[in-house]
Amino acid sequence: MNETKNNIGNYSATRRKKAKTTAPTTHGICRMDEVGKRQFGNKERQAEIGSGIGTSHAFLNTCFMPKLKEDKIFSWEDKLHITKIERGFYKSLSLLTKHYGISPLSTHDFNYPYNISLCLWDIQKQLKSKVQNCENMRLIEKEDEIFFVAEERYNTGATLYYIPVIPLYQMLRNKNRKKTGLLLLSVCTYLYKIADIPYYRQEDSYLYWIYEMLTEWLEQDEEVDDNHISKKELQKAEIIGDIMEQKIACKENLLFFEERLKKFKPKDNFDKECFLLAEKTFKLYGEYAEASVFRNTYYNNVVRPEEADNDEYYNEEKVITMDKYISFFAESDGLIYDNLMDCVNNEFNEYGEAQEPMIFKTFDGSNVTDENLDFESRLFGILNELCRLLN
Repeated sequence: MNETKNNIGNYSATRRKKAKTTAPTTHGICRMDEVGKRQFGNKERQAEIGSGIGTSHAFLNTCFMPKLKEDKIFSWEDKLHITKIERGFYKSLSLLTKHYGISPLSTHDFNYPYNISLCLWDIQKQLKSKVQNCENMRLIEKEDEIFFVAEERYNTGATLYYIPVIPLYQMLRNKNRKKTGLLLLSVCTYLYKIADIPYYRQEDSYLYWIYEMLTEWLEQDEEVDDNHISKKELQKAEIIGDIMEQKIACKENLLFFEERLKKFKPKDNFDKECFLLAEKTFKLYGEYAEASVFRNTYYNNVVRPEEADNDEYYNEEKVITMDKYISFFAESDGLIYDNLMDCVNNEFNEYGEAQEPMIFKTFDGSNVTDENLDFESRLFGILNELCRLLN
């Protein structure tokens, strides 16, 4: 990423695991790991090089059994143990396929260990293509038991979900957009009060700390006077931010949500998009009246702390926590915005992973949870659309 010309002060952070790339400072939805691909040379396809002799390709057209990767689970030679492995495997497989509604490949005609290897390959392929948010599937051996564990994880796409409030403030003051603004205000109230989206004027929020750091840098810079544009932008962010938090925190916006939807008459495409977004949000609110965006998140993405290395788990935060990349903020324009994005990028560049909603399901004969990531999938879609409309 090219450095912003108008930087304020210097930023440093404790070094952590490097992320692949940096979030560009662009308007709207910001990508944390987007990178352009360059192509070199002639765009025309190169001429295919083939043999001048009409030889047979029988070898290349032959399908071979997959080469089995050596693993502790499949290394036992004792026939009794093999029978036990197969019995536990197919029992757990039956539970998994029933839960997800998929049909496994018939592998009973293959000998061990190829029957299990082929089945694993087939199940992983089906889960990836047919089951939303199914990130990973593992075969676990524990206390002489063999069973599947499936990981469902919502991929946030390495995106910064920063919702600007100054554009909404301006809509509410515009008589031609006030009704549209009130509709989006109800959406924001749901996100703030029910979904627990952080607000940048709250002292315990991540972006509050970033804005405070920018304020300190400006105060320490002798060349920046009170009339400098950066100071004016910060004052604007503070004053309007406090006003909008009071409006967004008002629970009456939820009480009037349905009424505002019924009375709203779109005047143009923008109004239609806002109306559709509000409809989706109201429906989600009705189905998940108390669900928080953080309900399926775990420290360092470790679902079972007892299975993690204690030093690794407790001593260092290794992932970008969700409250850092989801938040209300002032606006996506100006010098303060550019410097804020630089600060965020500098810190996020020290991490290798982001905290994301995740669920683990164990198919060992115990009751399998019916939980899913439907709420998260729909909520992040709403956040994405709201950020786009307000930018």
